[in-house]
Amino acid sequence: MITNYTENNYLVLIGNIVSDKTFSHEIYGESFYLFNLEIPRLSENHDIIPITISERLIANFDLSIGRKVVIEGQFRSYNSYENEKNKLVLTVFAKDIMEYKDEEQDEQKEKISNEVVLTGYVCKKPIYRQTPFGREIADILLAVNRAYNKSDYIPCIAWGRNARFCENMEVGTEVKIIGRVQSRTYEKKFEDGRVEKRVAYEVSIGSLEVINKKENDETRAEAI
Repeated sequence: MITNYTENNYLVLIGNIVSDKTFSHEIYGESFYLFNLEIPRLSENHDIIPITISERLIANFDLSIGRKVVIEGQFRSYNSYENEKNKLVLTVFAKDIMEYKDEEQDEQKEKISNEVVLTGYVCKKPIYRQTPFGREIADILLAVNRAYNKSDYIPCIAWGRNARFCENMEVGTEVKIIGRVQSRTYEKKFEDGRVEKRVAYEVSIGSLEVINKKENDETRAEAI
């Protein structure tokens, strides 16, 4: 069976460039760069998301700070080894970049400035908790297949009734998630008393479907 990895992991972001590009890495003679994209939320807040992009996509493209662009691609992860510790690093891998022009956008794209669609497998027992104000939250780690037998491990967060449902979800459950990529600042406290501000990236779940496979390989999805 041929898997369509684009359908397993696909996103669209519309936002403003807020940093200069910096060199990231090189693979088989192809260089990749990083820059940050600022995406407004419905509230007055915004998310700042790291974008990884090939030199071939930006050879003749203006990446000036303040420019509004459309990014299509995937939400990916990789392991970084620092101080003999393994760290999960998340980034948006751009497969296309376009200039955003208000007059050329259709009504649907105008409304969608941050949407990601993931189909993968729950690879850790979800962690359910409540905030001091009684808001229900569940943390999920989703393994999403990629080409060449690789996988991306994407932290996701569910709210309310979705959080309650995810609390009892078994490891290995296949789900489809539609949500948005968000950035979140937090404080890391060390044993020596030091406090370090860090940024976490995750998918805030808007809708979730559990995919149940039958013996004849037909599938059905239960919308949550």
